[in-house]
Amino acid sequence: MKRSLTKQAAVAAILAGMVQAPSVSATEPGQYLVARGKYVVMVSACHDCHTPWVMGPNGPEPDMSRMLSGHPEGTELPTAPPATEHWVMRTSATNTAWSGPWGTSFTANLTPDPETGLGRWTLRNFKETIRTGRHMGRGRAILPPMPIPMYRNFSDADLEAIFAYLQSIPAIRNRVPEPLPPDASAEVAAK
Repeated sequence: MKRSLTKQAAVAAILAGMVQAPSVSATEPGQYLVARGKYVVMVSACHDCHTPWVMGPNGPEPDMSRMLSGHPEGTELPTAPPATEHWVMRTSATNTAWSGPWGTSFTANLTPDPETGLGRWTLRNFKETIRTGRHMGRGRAILPPMPIPMYRNFSDADLEAIFAYLQSIPAIRNRVPEPLPPDASAEVAAK
């Protein structure tokens, strides 16, 4: 039994070494923090929902020209199809609008645009949002598919790095709509 655990520990140590952050000079702490944040954003699948998807030559892929800008402003969507026993959650073709028992949620603009993104947010606002699952730590609930139950386990250092990275990317002006409650989807369809 001890030998098996030792082998498992060795494999875990090797694998852990494979997923370390990119190497940046320790003499450039700001650059290291941004590089670490970029790494955490990439491995945490933030682009899967916060970067609009387009159809590429091999199927759907993130449109990196709109990197982390959230649900595209002005995109008109029909009412989401009703939930069934086998399909409870639905998503838009851009992978930025999600519908389920909670209503319809739209992924946020994470770029540093001061009017439509995180440009006026503080590190404290960001940390409180992730830790509490509430917008700016005290507003409306952050809705699915945002994996708040998992992300609230990020260390303070990880959240600081993510925030530093998000503040370093190009600002994209893109006003994301507010979430729709479950009954609003039916009202929109009736109009």
